[in-house]
Amino acid sequence: MKRRRIFATGSQGMAEMNISPLIDMVFILLIFFIVTTVFVEETGVEVSKPQAASAIDLERESILIAITANGDVVYGGRGIGVSGVRPLVRRLLEDKRMPVIIQADESVPTRLLVQVIDESKLAGADSVNISTDQ
Repeated sequence: MKRRRIFATGSQGMAEMNISPLIDMVFILLIFFIVTTVFVEETGVEVSKPQAASAIDLERESILIAITANGDVVYGGRGIGVSGVRPLVRRLLEDKRMPVIIQADESVPTRLLVQVIDESKLAGADSVNISTDQ
């Protein structure tokens, strides 16, 4: 007895699965997660913060100013100096009231820290905080 093989041709070929809707759904989910993600703003420099037992978490939306061990005052990865704090804080507070958080290295002289706090207050900041590690 001979076995016969039947080959499908024409419209009886293999059916293809349409993955376009799947790709569309993946892109929609990707866009959703990108839009809803909260990006944390960093100062752009590494600072060794002092320890504090009374440290608490503050608002996500704030003005972060760093003071490095060398005494450089930095915002957004670029040096602004003590004289640049007041115009920067004044400009950022025009749109929305936010607290100012100063990330000072533990070896920074108190004089420099007080100058940055004063400049922030003179620019109109309601709340000036110092960032610490718990």
